[in-house]
Amino acid sequence: MAFQVSPGVNTSEIDLSTVVPAVSTTEGALCGVFKWGPVEERILVDSEDSLVSRFRKPAAAFNQETWLTASSFLAYTNKLYVARVVTSSAYNATSSGTQSGNTLIIKNSDHWEQNGAALTVDANTNFVAKYPGALGNSLKVSVCDHARGFESTAAQNITLLQQGANSMTVAGDVTAGSNSTVTKVQAGDVCRVGNSTTGVQDLTVSAINSTVISFATKFTGTSNVASQAFTRRWGLAGVVDGKAPGTSAYVSDRSGANDQLHIVVTDEDGDITGTPNTVLEVFGGLSRATDAKDESGNSIYFKDVIDNQSAWIWTGVGSAGASLREGAAYVNTAVNMAATGNSAPIYDSLAQGADSAAETSTALADMATGYDLFADASKVDVSMILQGKAVGTSGANYKELANYIVDNITSTRKDCIAFISPDKGDVVNNAGSERADSVTFGDALTASSYSVLDSGYKYMYDKYNDAYVWVPLNGDVAGLCARTDTDRDPWWSPAGYSRGQIKNVVKLAFNPPKADRDVLYQADINPVVTFPGKGTVLFGDKTKLGQPSAFDRINVRRLFIVLEKAIATAAEFALFEFNDEFTRSQFKNLVEPFLREVQGRRGIYDFTVVCDDSNNTGEVIDRNEFVGDIYVKPAKSINFIQLNFVAVRTGVEFSEIVGKF
Repeated sequence: MAFQVSPGVNTSEIDLSTVVPAVSTTEGALCGVFKWGPVEERILVDSEDSLVSRFRKPAAAFNQETWLTASSFLAYTNKLYVARVVTSSAYNATSSGTQSGNTLIIKNSDHWEQNGAALTVDANTNFVAKYPGALGNSLKVSVCDHARGFESTAAQNITLLQQGANSMTVAGDVTAGSNSTVTKVQAGDVCRVGNSTTGVQDLTVSAINSTVISFATKFTGTSNVASQAFTRRWGLAGVVDGKAPGTSAYVSDRSGANDQLHIVVTDEDGDITGTPNTVLEVFGGLSRATDAKDESGNSIYFKDVIDNQSAWIWTGVGSAGASLREGAAYVNTAVNMAATGNSAPIYDSLAQGADSAAETSTALADMATGYDLFADASKVDVSMILQGKAVGTSGANYKELANYIVDNITSTRKDCIAFISPDKGDVVNNAGSERADSVTFGDALTASSYSVLDSGYKYMYDKYNDAYVWVPLNGDVAGLCARTDTDRDPWWSPAGYSRGQIKNVVKLAFNPPKADRDVLYQADINPVVTFPGKGTVLFGDKTKLGQPSAFDRINVRRLFIVLEKAIATAAEFALFEFNDEFTRSQFKNLVEPFLREVQGRRGIYDFTVVCDDSNNTGEVIDRNEFVGDIYVKPAKSINFIQLNFVAVRTGVEFSEIVGKF
C-alpha cells in the first residue's frame, strides 16, 4: 500500500487472475500481383468473394497461379492477409487522360494522404482512379454542379429530326458555349425532342459534330420534327432522384447559395461489372464549401466525401480549379455561386491507367517489398506465409523468393511457417525428372523448421476464365494446417487420410509412387499423392529442418509456436515486477495449468516448469533478468507402421511366444 501521512483508509486492487491467453494460429499471408486494390497494404479477406471484391478476378496469363493459390487456401479457412505489389509499369488512370507522361501511381490511402500534394498530378486532372491498373480506364466520373447543368432548354432550334433517324441538325454550333451559357450539349446528355403531334422522346447523346447531334438510339416518332426548341438534361439525373443541385442547409444558414453538386461514378466500358455504363457510386447533394457539414456534423465538402468514401476515385488537383468551382469556407460569408456554376455537366472518362507486369515477370525486389509487410510480429499476427507463384522470367527467382521469406520473415519472427512448392518447371511437363529436380530445388532452400516444402502442382478449374490451370500446392498445405486448427488443434498433424485431403484437384502434375516418395521424404519434401478411391492426400508432415529432431515435424513446430506465443504474451505482465519468490510462483501457477490443458488435449506427453532460485540466481537478478525454464515432451505423429503377423503351431500357448518377435 502507499504510505499515508495522515489518518485514513486506503483501498487498492491486486489482480492475480491473469491467465495464459489463447492465440490465433490460422491466419495466412500472401503477396502477389493483382488487377486492382491497394498496393503495399495488408488486406484481410475472409472468402473467395471477398478476394474478388477487393482484388478483382484472376486474369489469364497474368496472375492466375497467385490468385488461385489464395483461393485454394480460403477453401479451407477464412483468414488470409493479401498484399498487392506492382511493378514500375503500373499507373493510375486519370480523368480525360490529362496526366502527362503516364507517370502517376497512388498506392493506397496512406500514400495519398501523406503525399497527395507532392504527387505529380496534372493541373487539369479532376479525378484519379483509386488504385493503379488498366481497370481504372473503365471508370467515368460525371459531375453536375448547377440547376442549369442539370436541365435547360436549348436556345437553338431543331432544324431537322427525321422519323427513324438517330441524329438531328440544329441551328447554331452546338459544341459552342461556356460556363455562362445554357446551350451547350455534349455526349452523355439526354435531349427531350418531339411534340404532341410526333410524340415526345428522350434520346441519349452519343456524339456531336458541329451542328449535328447523334444519338445512341433512333427517334421513333410518327413524323419528322422541325423548327422546335429542345430540352437537354444531365444523362444521370435519374440516379439522384431527379433533384437538381441547389443550396445546402449549411450554406443557406450562412446566407450563401448554390453550393451543391452531384457526382456519379460509372463503369463506362463494362470491364468492372460486365455491363457498360453501370452506375458504381452516387454522391448526391455534396458541397463546394470546404467547411460544409450535414445535420450530424459530418463533412459534405465534395473532396472530403470522395476521398474518404469512394471505392474507385480520388479528387485530383484540377478539382480545386475552374472546372469544379471549389468554394472557400462559407462561415458568415454571403456567397451566391449561381454565376460560377457550369452550364453543362462534366463527363470525365479516365484513361492512361496501366497494369503491373505479370507474376512471372515480377522482380524479386518487388515481391520482397510486399512480403516485408509481414516481417514485424508486433504489427500483424500471421501463422502461415504462402509463397504462391514463381517470380522472375520463367520462375528464375523462385527459390530466391522462398529463401527470402524463410530467412527474413519466418526464421526471424519465429512464430509462423513458410509454405513452399517446387518451381513449376520441376514438376509440370517434366516427365521422368520430377523427383530429381524437386530434390535439387529443395537442396537449394535454407534449412529451417519454419518452412514446409510440398511436392508440386495441382490442375484445377478457373471458373472466372473457364480454363484449367496448374496451381502450386502450398496454398492447400497451409489450408490443411488452418483446417486442422479448427477441427483439432495446431499440434495435430495436417497429413493423412483423416485431415490431409486436398480440395479442387483434377490431377497432379507429379503423383509420386512409393519409390519416389521415399526419396522425397528423405529430402524433407512432403509428397502429395492421389490414391485410387481415397482422394488426393498430403502424405507427409516434415518441416525443412534438414536434420533429425523433434522440430522436423510440422505438428511439433506448430505446437511450440503456440506454446511460445501464448506463454510469452502472458509473461509480459511480469515485466517490471520484482524477481522474488512471489513473482516466480505466480509465473509457475500461470504456466502449469495451461500446459496441463495442452497435455489433456494430446499436445504433449509431459512437462515441467522450473522458475526458482536455481535458475534465477543473484547474478540473474542483478542483471534485471527473469528466467523460466519450460521442459516439454511433445507428442509425436505416427509416420511408420509395422504390423507383424506370426503363424504358430496349434499346441503353442500365446503367452510363451508373445514378445519374442
